[in-house]
Amino acid sequence: MTDPSRWTGVEGVRAVVRRRWDDGSLLRAFALREEFTPIDVALRHPSAADLAEHFDAARAWVDAVVRGSRGGRAYRLQRDRIGGRISGATEVPARAVVESHDQAWELLGAAQEAQTFRRVVEASDDDEAPRAWALAHPTATIALADDWGRMLSAFRWLDAHRGSGLYLRQITARSVDTKFVERHRKPLAEMLGVSSAAPRFVRDLGLAAKPQTVRLRFDPAVFGFPSVLSEASFRVDELRTLRVRPSRALVVENEITYLSVPVPPGGVVLWGKGYDADQPASLEWLADVPVSYWGDLDTHGFGILNRVKAWLPQVESVLMDRETLLAHRERWVVEGTPTNAALSRLDAGDQAVYDDLVTDRFGPSVRLEQERIDWSWALARLG
Repeated sequence: MTDPSRWTGVEGVRAVVRRRWDDGSLLRAFALREEFTPIDVALRHPSAADLAEHFDAARAWVDAVVRGSRGGRAYRLQRDRIGGRISGATEVPARAVVESHDQAWELLGAAQEAQTFRRVVEASDDDEAPRAWALAHPTATIALADDWGRMLSAFRWLDAHRGSGLYLRQITARSVDTKFVERHRKPLAEMLGVSSAAPRFVRDLGLAAKPQTVRLRFDPAVFGFPSVLSEASFRVDELRTLRVRPSRALVVENEITYLSVPVPPGGVVLWGKGYDADQPASLEWLADVPVSYWGDLDTHGFGILNRVKAWLPQVESVLMDRETLLAHRERWVVEGTPTNAALSRLDAGDQAVYDDLVTDRFGPSVRLEQERIDWSWALARLG
């Protein structure tokens, strides 16, 4: 005897067909008007012994499976005879066969969505890449159906303007603006064969990207500016072209600390902005200048220092030493997501402190944020 709960009901049949919907095979075949491949589902049904033990449950199961076929509109039933001379022979549904797309849509309640998908595919006949994308992502395409005309318009404009150097803001595709492209960047990127990551999307298409900028404070004499100017934000590509040689430079992670530190005579202070420190570090005129880096005393602070050293091997850390760490024990916090990456460019002193943090030598995930360091302590060591 079997447990009645294990008999295959309408939901079991629907689940088999639903898998073909989810993997896209049903929708692709329908959109391409291909011949339907029947879906034959074997039903776990009551046995002869079950009829004696669970007669009412068996009769209810048969009624439910028959009703679920909706008179053959959802599936055709095949029956087997069970029982024999003693208990009498009885026919029960043994297989449910879905023989057409119409039956599949009836069973899934998805006729409207299927017709929508077919219309979208056929509307894309002149656009090979969007059509291929739609066929590869049927359910996602249905979700985009209301916007599909604008998707095609955006695709055509972006494809036609590869390498143009235009900003995305300059898009003139009908009914398309930058917000639409940004909202649908992932499918558009896949159609266009480029990265879906925001910065790389425009770069891969040869469009203009938002310029990278560096904010810095300086001794005006370094740039030959009037004495009333002490701070500016420059485009990195333009700043690189300058021929200047400051006496020294300090890259600072935290903005308020950047604004607070004194500018060395003939020098510059640059805001690193965490992992954006690559931008100031990439300035070629810093290559032969004494440069210091001051970041948070945590594992990611040393990770950023390691990246800065890839550009400027001469960089030395400041206020990221063990003495500073231990002198501010009461100001420690917990680093939320520490790293333990191998940092190959650190010098011996920095590596030792990094190892202390990674191994929790002084406590779990110790972090001393830059802005928590006593200001008089910092000034005495900044020189």
